[in-house]
Amino acid sequence: MATGLQRFSDIAADGAPRLDAASGEELVRVYGAASVALGRRSPEPPGTLFVTTRRVIWLSEAEKDKGYAVDFLAITLHAVSRDLEAYPSPCLYTQIEAEIGTDEGESNPEANDELELSRVSEMRIILGDPGQLDALFDVFCHCAELNPDPNAERSGENGWLHGDNMTDGGWVHGDEDMFDENAPQFFNANPIGQNGVFDLSQSVFELQINDQRFEDAEEEQESHENGH
Repeated sequence: MATGLQRFSDIAADGAPRLDAASGEELVRVYGAASVALGRRSPEPPGTLFVTTRRVIWLSEAEKDKGYAVDFLAITLHAVSRDLEAYPSPCLYTQIEAEIGTDEGESNPEANDELELSRVSEMRIILGDPGQLDALFDVFCHCAELNPDPNAERSGENGWLHGDNMTDGGWVHGDEDMFDENAPQFFNANPIGQNGVFDLSQSVFELQINDQRFEDAEEEQESHENGH
């Protein structure tokens, strides 16, 4: 599994992050006036969010050379959250592969200036324009598909639920309920935006077969009863 959240300071003269061109990393989308909230901490002052084909990078505008980065391989789940009772701002909620230990490694996260990034398991991305959250979600889905978990069993399908008749561009995501104050509740056995393996088409196919068998059994029973 890829390393979790990391500090990032490899910034070019124009203020953009230096990408790993040798490995084919390319810039996908840029969002200005974007804040991030790590764990239970308050959001950072607005900065710039860079989404690449390999990772998510946030750079501060207030503090030069301050930034964070996380590989898509380390993002285990993402979803749009608009429940203001769960969090005061609409955001893209993400869960990150982190070291096992006390949540965020802090007893009082607001009082500890030196955050242990390796133990941060949640990150919220707050955009200046909340109307762009669905588009950001779709970008995350696209980039996550470019970075499948190499340790997951491959059955020919990835973990994204997508269909031509689904709303919001075909991607399904939940944003109404929460397990607790910090984590959103999802309505599917395979959480939305999760780097897992789920063969939806196979499950639907099997369901259709079972339905047909059930109908055939009913017809056979009716025929048998009418014959007597």
